[in-house]
Amino acid sequence: MKIAFIVWRFPVLSEAFILNQITGLIDRGHDVRIHPVNGLPKNYTGKIHPVVEEYQLMKRTYFPPTVPEKFFPRLIKGLGLFLKNLNRGSWKTLQFFQPGKYDAEVATLKSFYRTIALLQNGSYDIIHCQFGTLAPIALAYRDANILQGKLITTFRGIDISKYVQENGITVYDQLFREGEFFLANCEFFRDRAISLGCDPTRIVVHGSGLDCSKFTFKPRHFPTNGKIKIVTTGRLVEKKGIEYGIRAIAKLVKTYSNLEYNIIGDGDLKAYFEQLITELNVGHVVKLLGWKQQKEIIEILNDCHIFMAPSVTASDGNQDAPVNTLKEAMAMGLPVISTRHGGIPELVQNGISGFLVPERDADAIATKLEFLIEHPEVWQSMGKAGREQVEAKYDMNKLNDELVAIYEQMLNEKLNRKTSIQNLQKLMHV
Repeated sequence: MKIAFIVWRFPVLSEAFILNQITGLIDRGHDVRIHPVNGLPKNYTGKIHPVVEEYQLMKRTYFPPTVPEKFFPRLIKGLGLFLKNLNRGSWKTLQFFQPGKYDAEVATLKSFYRTIALLQNGSYDIIHCQFGTLAPIALAYRDANILQGKLITTFRGIDISKYVQENGITVYDQLFREGEFFLANCEFFRDRAISLGCDPTRIVVHGSGLDCSKFTFKPRHFPTNGKIKIVTTGRLVEKKGIEYGIRAIAKLVKTYSNLEYNIIGDGDLKAYFEQLITELNVGHVVKLLGWKQQKEIIEILNDCHIFMAPSVTASDGNQDAPVNTLKEAMAMGLPVISTRHGGIPELVQNGISGFLVPERDADAIATKLEFLIEHPEVWQSMGKAGREQVEAKYDMNKLNDELVAIYEQMLNEKLNRKTSIQNLQKLMHV
């Protein structure tokens, strides 16, 4: 199959789950092309996930031309691109500017720039939008016959939470009418999509996969030097709830001087966390380590004993699916503490592979953390249960086989609204 992955940006270190799909499809013999709707991120430093180089994915990536920031240069350059590409179909983009036909994300000069990489050959078997927020763009391109293929859309979190809160509950009405099929990375978001109008027979849960072979299981025991190492991996943003992890540590550190809390990641709240750590006088315990490559993250996790992922519903409505960093920690045998939030309860079995607490409750986090500190004998059984859960539900190879099966079902049986979800579930062995 020839498959287009429509993404916001590429490469993105925090989106290894998309890379796992791309490489899995390539390994299975399919032709995958990557179409970012934006150019390289402004903060791009050349630091990329190793598989981008291993699979030479940049050669499969078609970036749009750089869009000048000022309107007049943008207009002049756009006009030049339009004239230069007339023989390739640039005239088709004129319909984007018909009053009232498309929303603001499509009816812009930026949208025209985004089409340039598609004009040469926008014909695909499958067009896979990796976030629901990308689908209006893909629908417009398909409507203009710039992009052809069966449209499948994955809802991953921000697109079915924050985006809906900002744009209203009818924001996906067109997509639910015209898109062929939908995936959600957890039951929580599948239910949300159905409540917004998605036909329940055209959406299945398809989780974000993990390459379990890269995350070696290690039974956790109380350290001989007495230093208990706790770790969190995630962007320093409100949704990740890291503030409450820091506050929980501050509550325990007076009683347990043998703690070390490492936070891997970067983001807008870095300065705030630095100030909070100072105010709580835990700078000797809590360390902000910044972004790390996957290999570096694995090395840190391998040396730790407990993992925390205190996710919260952000003030803008943003919510998490089963967190990929949680899957990594559980695959490596760490007992975990997380929250009853979004799709996380579908991953963490409370009291079995770790603990779930209410959102924004530092006291509850501290209570469960204290239990784990006082009862290291449960670490090994919790870690084992976590590994088994990840292998059963989130193994990348199983999920990539399922993804191919979904694609083939769409093409071979001309999947439509009357196709039953039971047929796909049988095909996927779920």
